Amino acid sequence: MATIINNPPSDNSNGPIGVIIVILVLVVLGYLGFVYGLPAIQHMQLGAPTINVPSKIDVNVQQTK
Repeated sequence: MATIINNPPSDNSNGPIGVIIVILVLVVLGYLGFVYGLPAIQHMQLGAPTINVPSKIDVNVQQTK
């Protein structure tokens, strides 16, 4: 004869508290991305920075007497 194990369904849901916490975390991350992420993206420069090097440098020091 076969043994039948009848497990009752478990109710592990926490209700709406988990959904509220996830929504709150997403709102905070969205706010931080809006405040800090958008200005950082707008001020990014594409390519290498421009460096100006003079062709001649005067290294003579003029001392006063």
